[in-house]
Amino acid sequence: MAAGNTWFSPGITRLLVEEYVIEARRRGVEDSYDLLSVREKEILHILAAGKSNREIADLLHISISTVETHRNNIFQKLNLHNLAELILYAVRKGLIS
Repeated sequence: MAAGNTWFSPGITRLLVEEYVIEARRRGVEDSYDLLSVREKEILHILAAGKSNREIADLLHISISTVETHRNNIFQKLNLHNLAELILYAVRKGLIS
């Protein structure tokens, strides 16, 4: 725990996200976008606009590691595999033009 925050290893984080996605789908979440937290949606928009992890970290006053964790969660929840897929998803979703 650091500064009142709980930290998980990348492996534990991945397992938690997988369980969250499974449970949300079981409950009938229709659009995978709804699986994203408010912060993940914010980072998705910024990533789709072409910003780097460093730029996002500076903009949101968070660590690069935190950005990378959110980015990995976004990819997992939306079943995306690379930045090109993320940008295409954002365009199709109408998040960017």
